[in-house]
Amino acid sequence: MQGVKVLDGGFSTQLVTHVGDIIDGDPLWTARFLATNPKAIIATHLDFLRAGADIILTNTYQASVDGFSKYMNMSEEESLNLFCKAVDYAKEAVNLYQKEIKGEGNVVNKNPLIAGSIGPYGACLHDASEYTGKYCSTVSEKILMDWHRPRISKLIDSGVDMLAIETIPCKREAEALLSLLKEFPKTKAWLSFSCCNDGKNIADGSNFQSIAIKCYKMGLPGQILAIGVNCIAPQSVSSLLKGINGSHKQEFIPLIVYPNSGEKYTVETGWVRKDGGDSLHQFIHEWLNLGVQYIGGCCRTHATDIKKIRIQVDNWQNT
Repeated sequence: MQGVKVLDGGFSTQLVTHVGDIIDGDPLWTARFLATNPKAIIATHLDFLRAGADIILTNTYQASVDGFSKYMNMSEEESLNLFCKAVDYAKEAVNLYQKEIKGEGNVVNKNPLIAGSIGPYGACLHDASEYTGKYCSTVSEKILMDWHRPRISKLIDSGVDMLAIETIPCKREAEALLSLLKEFPKTKAWLSFSCCNDGKNIADGSNFQSIAIKCYKMGLPGQILAIGVNCIAPQSVSSLLKGINGSHKQEFIPLIVYPNSGEKYTVETGWVRKDGGDSLHQFIHEWLNLGVQYIGGCCRTHATDIKKIRIQVDNWQNT
């Protein structure tokens, strides 16, 4: 079994420490800064690398031709060029980091990788539908494939090491993306779902374990790096994962988890923390024992959280 890889954390959360702006509420979210503040993008990537991340994600989760056209008056060519720049900024951060650590012998993430972030169709709608999947019943598989194709193609052409297909709220979009991924047979990807907090289902009500196992098997041999969940409360993760890798005859399925801080998001109120919420760090060893091979943080997690995850993962792997 491969070593566990540590991912980065909530990009917008860490980006705020560099730009001082309120990012939540912007229809382009952090993607706007690809055009307006590249230095802050690079600095944010560096924060996560210095915290011990093995893999950083490009700042493209909410990037789309539609969004850049509508809110920044960009052409399709200009919009797609921002995907190239997002990869360039991540590469620049990796280069700077490797110069910083040159000669140091005890660095665990000497050769960080870059994952191209592919958020769901719902993210561009800016109505939190990536947490409900309400659009999935009205948008066809063909529309979804056609919408995602130029984003995926541009990230691959720009030289990402893998794709991070994330926060997918519905079965239809997951299957559309896996079908699309077969057009790029040399590209590896992980697939993570947006799930309910009931410990059973993804956002559209489909059973998580059934669709997760099906999707893992749908991919070309070796193409799907992991299947899992992101941007979910930490206390809701284990019940979703338990049983996927058990004593039955099914092959081992590598899992991925990068939860949020446990706060709840709505368009009207933003992020709100419930009193007495659990910290994601207390669950890390439990998740690793369930077969998690990729672990990081999502919304409302900082570089300091990734540093704590790094310590926990290293301790687990050394026992």
